Amino acid sequence: MAQTLLANLVNPQVLTPMIDKKLTDYMKFAPLATIDNTLVGQPGNTVYMPYFNYIGDAAVLAEGVSLTPSLLSTGMTNVTIEKVAKGVELTDEALLSGYGSPYDEAASQIAHAIANAVDNKVLSILKAITGDMAYSTAGNTTYPTDTDITAALELFGEDIEDGQSVALVNPQVYTAMRSNVNSWVPASEIAAEIKVKGVVGQYQGCQVIVSNKLKRTAAGAGEIYIVKPGALRIFLKRDTLVETDRDILNFTNVITASKHYAAYLYDASKAIRIYKPA
Repeated sequence: MAQTLLANLVNPQVLTPMIDKKLTDYMKFAPLATIDNTLVGQPGNTVYMPYFNYIGDAAVLAEGVSLTPSLLSTGMTNVTIEKVAKGVELTDEALLSGYGSPYDEAASQIAHAIANAVDNKVLSILKAITGDMAYSTAGNTTYPTDTDITAALELFGEDIEDGQSVALVNPQVYTAMRSNVNSWVPASEIAAEIKVKGVVGQYQGCQVIVSNKLKRTAAGAGEIYIVKPGALRIFLKRDTLVETDRDILNFTNVITASKHYAAYLYDASKAIRIYKPA
């Protein structure tokens, strides 16, 4: 007589930590963000972020002329909490007789799906950088040169040395960087300094992370993003919630996971977008 064991069924107590661990492994961009839990358990779905407006540069003041004080003002922006979710429904036959381990595969793919959603959101925020923190490589044929990287880093101003910069690049840019032996430092030589998972080396002082999500474009090698600590923030309304249910009429087991969060460019002065215009 066959016995149904716990291993044959969906165990949410095991599934939750499994998915949470895989989420961390799969994310490349989100780990660069500071996690803020202040919204957990609080009402509302919008985060209001105050900031100070710059009073402007000082100007020459002629002798005897009175100084007109500048107005110190604040602004306000907001981000809305989003929910990302994914689920899988497994029949008893799939769990008991399926190839490999459908249970583990479902957990892995659900975690991958949620990680990709959060990473895609963070990437969309970096892609939207314009103005003073966007550097154009117009005039170059293919890859950003050393001169481009140096000039782009100057956008950090006097804060250029504050915090470890991380450069997010596509595989083509990575290959070009690695071939420049004068600027490239292998990960093995900076192991003690690496704070973020996925770093493959260092280029002009920036630790480099490679991602296929940064596509090569027809105009050139695609975009590069240089991010410092504190640039990005992820507000959690509720961290990953894993739920399971059984349909006793169809004899199926449903696994779902969801995350409520908001991602935001918290400090625009700490993130640079290097791009080649079309």
